[in-house]
Amino acid sequence: MAKQLFKDFEPITSKAWKQKIQADLKGADYNEKLIDHSDEGIDVKPFYHQDTHQNIDLPITEDWRITEKIYLENYTAVTKIVNDVTNRGAESLWLIVPEANTKLFDLLTEINTLKVPVMLEFLKLEQEFLKHLDEFSAELNIDILLNFDPIKHLSSQGDWQKSQTEDLAIIQQFAQLKHLEPQLSIDTRLFQNAGALKQQELSFSLAVLSEYFNYLSNAQTLPQTIELNVITSTGSNYFFEIAKLKSYRLLINSLANSFSVDVTLKIIAEPSQRNKTIYDYNVNMLRTTTECMSAVLGGADWVNNLAYDEIFHKTNEFGERISRNQLLILKHESYFDQVHNPTNGSYYIEELTQQLAQKALDEFKSIEKNEGYLSELFKGNVTKAIETSAKKEEEKLEKTEFVMVGTNKYENTDDRMKADLELYPFVKKQQRQVKFKPIITRRLAEKIELKRLDKEANA
Repeated sequence: MAKQLFKDFEPITSKAWKQKIQADLKGADYNEKLIDHSDEGIDVKPFYHQDTHQNIDLPITEDWRITEKIYLENYTAVTKIVNDVTNRGAESLWLIVPEANTKLFDLLTEINTLKVPVMLEFLKLEQEFLKHLDEFSAELNIDILLNFDPIKHLSSQGDWQKSQTEDLAIIQQFAQLKHLEPQLSIDTRLFQNAGALKQQELSFSLAVLSEYFNYLSNAQTLPQTIELNVITSTGSNYFFEIAKLKSYRLLINSLANSFSVDVTLKIIAEPSQRNKTIYDYNVNMLRTTTECMSAVLGGADWVNNLAYDEIFHKTNEFGERISRNQLLILKHESYFDQVHNPTNGSYYIEELTQQLAQKALDEFKSIEKNEGYLSELFKGNVTKAIETSAKKEEEKLEKTEFVMVGTNKYENTDDRMKADLELYPFVKKQQRQVKFKPIITRRLAEKIELKRLDKEANA
């Protein structure tokens, strides 16, 4: 049909389009008027054309799952919550396990009857407990993903949990699971929530994975096939976040090939905390909606949403229900589950993906030349690089070059929050011995919010 309709029209080249645009600008500078220079050093052009397009070949992702995150504290209460949220639309469960507890096995038995996959995020993990979990999983008929990333802990705390030898020994055990799939996880949320640029997120994540691959390879325990779970955050730069997730697949597949490893990649995504606010907090719902959309369109396998009040309220049924319903609307009313890889063929997004991947690859190679991620981390170079990027972003916020509605523009001066803070939503200063300056997560609006809270107190 298209050929019949347009057979009488000659195709227009990118050069012809640019000439027409320059003529319409009537002498104004094309680059100054129409090229947007991003913080990532990528120039966003006013149009993209087939002439310069290079198609990206990525595997088709399966249908994404609505995920519910639950902190395991009171196991009796959690069992009720698990049944409730799955009845209300949750399709996978993300359980945060603070420490080893055999009650987890009873909970997994209950989840097994619900037939939903589960990810276990361990804040602490012993080798013996992991062994028992692996053996117990033989009785279950559900997918179990494991999230334990000791290098992420090291990066955020300035020291290993126990020691480098003991912490990495668990990674070796992950790669040699007998009943569960051999697997690794890298938790990259730290980088985004601390203010890293997109290519920094990608390059540091790749460098962490390289550390694990090298460790297992040197120990001669790197399996030929392995499941890799990437836990990441999506921010407010809609198209760049889509491209970032697609870049993860390109870069990780490339790294795995260099180690002769066949990787099954699962991306578990949730919105960033970096841009969430305590003032005009309902805007957080708009932020998380677009960030979840980026995750889905970028090819995430599991998507967990953040409650609009998560940074300053304790877990509550209303906030959790709203966040889950946002995902249900995206999936069942906006039909975000109907098309696999819907951004394929988008010249703009695919060029962003290629440029981000190339910039990240260049930075990764630089890290590897300097003896790898751990070496750069202990030298303080990783933390310094992220702090530099974060400071520039914060300065743009203060100058309103970056707008946060309700915080630095269109703020409601009558808004009062001091009496509504159930959780402390700011960076906490901790006095402890560290081996290097750790990477600290910090929300963009913290300085502005602290000043407003002071005004409330003095009013």
